[in-house]
Amino acid sequence: MQFFAPVEIPVVLMLQPRSGLGQRVIQQSYKTEPCTPGVEYTDAYGNLCQRLIVSAGEFSLVVEAQVEAASSIDVDSSAAFVSVEQLPSSVLAFLLPSRYCESDCLYELAAKVVGSAAPGYTQVERIRRWIYEEFQYQYGVTNASTSALDIVEQKQGVCRDFAHLGIALCRSLNIPARMVVGYLYGLEPMDQHAWFEAYVGHRWYTFDATQAEPRGDRVAVAYGRDAADVAFITQFGPLELKTMQVWVKSSESSPEQDKS
Repeated sequence: MQFFAPVEIPVVLMLQPRSGLGQRVIQQSYKTEPCTPGVEYTDAYGNLCQRLIVSAGEFSLVVEAQVEAASSIDVDSSAAFVSVEQLPSSVLAFLLPSRYCESDCLYELAAKVVGSAAPGYTQVERIRRWIYEEFQYQYGVTNASTSALDIVEQKQGVCRDFAHLGIALCRSLNIPARMVVGYLYGLEPMDQHAWFEAYVGHRWYTFDATQAEPRGDRVAVAYGRDAADVAFITQFGPLELKTMQVWVKSSESSPEQDKS
């Protein structure tokens, strides 16, 4: 990524994955030009963040990581709904409405979408499938202020928007749901990606409403209530993103495949 800052400004970056369920970070590097010292910390959701001050002028950032990622995601139609009183305290925040996920306004729609599906994983999968089938994936029709309610009206958006709607519909049924941002191998066109997870059967499961079927080979970088919690860069002043390039390569792919 290449930036231009007219003045010196502080920023918080969220670009480095951590080892966890379904992935293991083997090595990673983090380079800035000009060299800019920073301080790392872990936020309330367990995400690895970097605080630094960008000096005025041109600024570039290169982040690389080698990660072992699961080739598939877990699927379990028998994973049952977990009643609120049995949820871990750390999960309760993901039941509440948030800036982009107005779950308190979407119960009637959610009930219609899931129909007679068994409470739990099956309901979430029905929500995911409904978004995939009924909404058009389209760049340029939404922006940073678009919420789940907006997407219901527009019927189109990008991965961020699909995740927000899935999260909001789940929460309206008292199923905890959270946003995940990271990378999906083989995504076309390649970019940073967003999906959601739902807490059923006493654990988190992955759901991606942009894909026809469950897909693995994904690297999670950050988790949060919605996009406000997982921005790859939060700036506290004027900062222009001039260019950004994203590559996701397989160690087993051919040189020709790696050029994508």
